[in-house]
Amino acid sequence: MTQVSAAVETRVRRDQVGGWRQRLPELRDETVLLRQLRMRDAASLLRHVHDTAVLQFIAPCPSTVEGFERFIRWTHAERRGGRHACYGIVPRGSRDAVGIIQLWSIERDFSTAEWGFAIGESFWGTGVFGRSAHLFLDGVFLDRIFGKDGVYRLEARAVSDNPRGNGFLRKLGLTSEGVLRGGFRRGDSALDQIMWSILAPEWIRRRSPGSSPLAS
Repeated sequence: MTQVSAAVETRVRRDQVGGWRQRLPELRDETVLLRQLRMRDAASLLRHVHDTAVLQFIAPCPSTVEGFERFIRWTHAERRGGRHACYGIVPRGSRDAVGIIQLWSIERDFSTAEWGFAIGESFWGTGVFGRSAHLFLDGVFLDRIFGKDGVYRLEARAVSDNPRGNGFLRKLGLTSEGVLRGGFRRGDSALDQIMWSILAPEWIRRRSPGSSPLAS
C-alpha cells in the first residue's frame, strides 16, 4: 500500500468514527427534519420549550434567548468532545427548531446511552414528534449516526405521573424496568421516575419495512 492510499484509508476510518462529532448527519422524511442546532434556533426554542406545560416534566431550561444561545454553544462543544448529541426538531414549513432530542453517553463508547426530548405544546398530537422519534431511533440503531459500533442499549426516564410521556415510550416499544424513587427534582419536591429501555435488536425487529411513524 502506498503512503497516499494509506493516508486516505486512515482519514476515511477517522471520518467514520468521528464524523458525528464534526457535524451531526441530518435525518428527515416528508414531515420533519432533525438537524444540528443553529444559533438562530434560540428564539424559537425559548418560545416553544420554555412553556409551563412543557416544563412540567423536564429539567429546567434556559429562560432567555441568550440562555438558549449558550445552551446551543454547549451542545456543539459536547458533541465535538464525543459526549453528547442534540438534534433540533424542525417541522415541514418551519426554518427553526421547535423542540429537541438529546442523547448522552452512559458508557464512553455510546454502547449504552440515554435520550431525552421536549417539543412545543402546539405540536403535541400532530404526529411531528412521533415521526421525529422514529427518525432518531433509526439513526441511533441503524448505523446512521454512530456507524456500526453505535448504541446497543438506549435508556429513557419519565416522571411517573407523566402519562403522556410514559405512554409514548411504551408505544415506541421500550420496556419499563422499574421506579427510580425521587429521581426527578421539581422545586422542593422529589418525584419518582420510570426507567425505560430498548435494545438495538428489539428496535430493528419492530422497524419492519413500510412501517409508519407513530403519531404523538
